[in-house]
Amino acid sequence: MIKEEFSSENRSLKKVILESDLVIAGGGLSGTCCAITAARQGLKVTLIQDRPVLGGNASSEVRLWILGATSHMGNNNRWAREGGVIDEILVENLYRNPEGNPLILDTILLEMVTKEANIRLLLNTAVHDLKKGKEDQIESLRAFCPQNSTEYEVRGEFFVDATGDGIIGFLAGAAFRMGAESKDEFDEAFAPDQSYGQLLGHSIYFYSKDTGKPVRFVPPAFADIDITKLPRFKTFNLNEFGCRLWWVEYGGRRDTIHESEEIKWELWKVIYGIWNHIKNSGQYPDSENLTLEWVGTIPGKRESRRFEGDYMLSQKDVILQRKHEDAVSFGGWALDLHPADGIFGDKPGCTQWHSKGVYQIPYRTMYSKNIKNLFLGGRLISATHVAFGSSRVMATCAHNGQAVAMAAAICHEKGLLPSDLLQKGLMSEFQKRLVRSGQYIPDYRLMDKEDLVKTARITGSSEFELKGLPFDGPWKKLGFSMAQMLPVDSGQVPGMKILIRSEVKSKLTVELRLSQKPENYTPEVVLERLKLDIEPGVQFYSFAFRKEIPEKQYAFVTLISNPELEVKCSESRVTGLLTVFQKFNKSVATSSRQAPPSGIGIDSFEFWVPERRPEGHNLAFELTESLRPFGVEQVTNGIFRPTTQPNAWVASFNDPMAFVTLTWAKPKTISQVNLYFDTDFDHPMESSLMGHPESEIPFCVPSFRIKNEVGTILFHKEKNHQTLQTIRFHEPITTSRLTIEFDKRSKHVPVSVFGISCFK
Repeated sequence: MIKEEFSSENRSLKKVILESDLVIAGGGLSGTCCAITAARQGLKVTLIQDRPVLGGNASSEVRLWILGATSHMGNNNRWAREGGVIDEILVENLYRNPEGNPLILDTILLEMVTKEANIRLLLNTAVHDLKKGKEDQIESLRAFCPQNSTEYEVRGEFFVDATGDGIIGFLAGAAFRMGAESKDEFDEAFAPDQSYGQLLGHSIYFYSKDTGKPVRFVPPAFADIDITKLPRFKTFNLNEFGCRLWWVEYGGRRDTIHESEEIKWELWKVIYGIWNHIKNSGQYPDSENLTLEWVGTIPGKRESRRFEGDYMLSQKDVILQRKHEDAVSFGGWALDLHPADGIFGDKPGCTQWHSKGVYQIPYRTMYSKNIKNLFLGGRLISATHVAFGSSRVMATCAHNGQAVAMAAAICHEKGLLPSDLLQKGLMSEFQKRLVRSGQYIPDYRLMDKEDLVKTARITGSSEFELKGLPFDGPWKKLGFSMAQMLPVDSGQVPGMKILIRSEVKSKLTVELRLSQKPENYTPEVVLERLKLDIEPGVQFYSFAFRKEIPEKQYAFVTLISNPELEVKCSESRVTGLLTVFQKFNKSVATSSRQAPPSGIGIDSFEFWVPERRPEGHNLAFELTESLRPFGVEQVTNGIFRPTTQPNAWVASFNDPMAFVTLTWAKPKTISQVNLYFDTDFDHPMESSLMGHPESEIPFCVPSFRIKNEVGTILFHKEKNHQTLQTIRFHEPITTSRLTIEFDKRSKHVPVSVFGISCFK
């Protein structure tokens, strides 16, 4: 029994003092990926999250799907899914949760964090104050958890503000911005005026469920809104649910920090008003048996403070795809701005303009220019309002979080401050460690002198020669123009034979196209155009182009739309081969051609997008000469996804046991092996709501074995589905030869590997 007598003095809360190398406030995806990365690098981490679960807007509390540069496969950013820890999360979620249940994602995030012994996790704990050691450095944070009535003082060497609203940066006095810059400040022609508004609002979503019997709905008294009177009501799609209701948005003309609760109440009015209309207007008879299963209790917040670093990302960084020597991450979502009036205005719910490819994000955007030991995470990195329209999305924020963690690890090891990493030698070390751990940096090739594979003789059991793909798949009506992407070297593209079915005499236009920038996949340059006469029936047709390709890149062999024709496709799928179509995804575009108004600094171009599996077949074809970009030497080229080439070793389709052998002139002592597999970086892997037809990617090796020179199995991995497998031997091995055997997942997909690395 506990009994205390009256005290005339105020009682004090229980107080706990914690010490960490890195203190992260904010357990959204940025903070979560930052914590996991830092812990794996050996830092002692405290992760403070003011909610009961991790994931922020991706969690079961908000239920927005995780997206980034892939943009629902609706733009021209091929193989653009983010790498590293966020990739690990998305692949694991696909494996465990292809149905897109956000509760399962909660468990995955919690499991991944709690498995790391170096992370101390404080849930339901909000930062409310801090102490500085110097005017420009933070010494500790104060946070309170109402669940255990405990106040924490968390001391650290470095701090990461991944709170969304930037509570640490604000309390510390760091320079920040809120609202839109003028067009002139950063030469941003897309910068909005006051009529459009300067802030993006909040959204709340709902789920419904069929109970099998009639369900009454009596709206709460506070939902006193007639949604039919809203200006945009006629454009509402009331058959949607979950985060497809992103357009239920409000708050862009209010203080999105201090008035967040008032904004939430307005959104509740709208949500319950929508449901009242669906249930009680008589216009939706199919809703009779539906009940309202879930409504968000906290809003998904898009925008508030943005903090100033040593560089501010701007519109031209995105659209011009500017290169940065300190690039440590990338983005690719559209410049996506929303009208401030949201659902109460008459403007469309968003204005999205895409770049022709992905863009680099420099490290200088990821730390405060004023507070010397403060890193910036999530959506509050140093960016203008316009560039923020792209960089704010969760997968991009998570990818940035991994970069911040690696920077903190190097600073801790070398006794440096964040801005010190801009020294050239340190930046190359920083980038190397990031890419080694799975991060992707566009236009960066890993040149790792510590990798023992660089000194090995490498042989493979076989090599896939691209002579063609079998004519064993479905027929595809040429209702949209389609293009087979071929990885070609400089010179001529081999001649091609295709199979066409037609009921009438017709014509087929065939074009050879390229992207202006070899690293992009926007086929805007037409090198050559041919016309084929098509006869009735099923017949093969051959053609050849005369124009030469100037450098290594993907060529687009393009069949212009003709609904009278059908082309034969293939069941075979190969790493780095795609067929794309000149159409659009209505989730991220309104037309198959982006045609922005003149004068806003945005390019016009066509969208060429693939179809999702189980569709998405390649064109069936034969080439007059083989293309050979799939040699075993690719496992050492330092790029672990397709770019201008597939960058993968691919075995022959008929290889009964694909393997790679590494042989050294003298025995090597090896402690670690890294294997980089193909989990289809073109797949967005949306984490919630949108189900997926598969839980394991067909290109990914399902199991493998590592053997030494006498055939002893040193390591055996079964049930592999992840992109990066890091094998650390219990005791270092000494050998002059390693053989890695790879099992095949599907008869229609050959074994492929992006990279193999070995370290002492």
